[in-house]
Amino acid sequence: MTLETTIVGISVTAHTTAHADGQLNLPSGKVDAGEDVISGMIREAREEVGITLQPQEIQPVHVMHMRNPEGEARVGWFFAAKHWQGEPVNAEPHKCAGLSWHRPDQLPAHTVPYNAYGIARYFKGEPFSIHGW
Repeated sequence: MTLETTIVGISVTAHTTAHADGQLNLPSGKVDAGEDVISGMIREAREEVGITLQPQEIQPVHVMHMRNPEGEARVGWFFAAKHWQGEPVNAEPHKCAGLSWHRPDQLPAHTVPYNAYGIARYFKGEPFSIHGW
């Protein structure tokens, strides 16, 4: 999920777990059983960065059919929010080293590759991409 401010910014997390260890990653996760993708994004935003989103505040901006590093097929949804309640914080310090903000055209080299690709496609106005096939 991208959190957009008047100065376009991306909130990313540096993980301290085995998954994407040391890399910058968007707040994200899997959809729980019985949960739709919008509800899942709202839950993940609350769990990972401590903000509250309303369904009307988030927009799907890109969908990616990808392969993860293990070669498994995945569908990734990218959402953007211009409004939210609360101040973004590292709500999972046991999993995340911290939060940082970056311009979408200046993402650090250690950004998770499919995140960087999806962000670039979103800002080019492309609603769909395939990555890693």
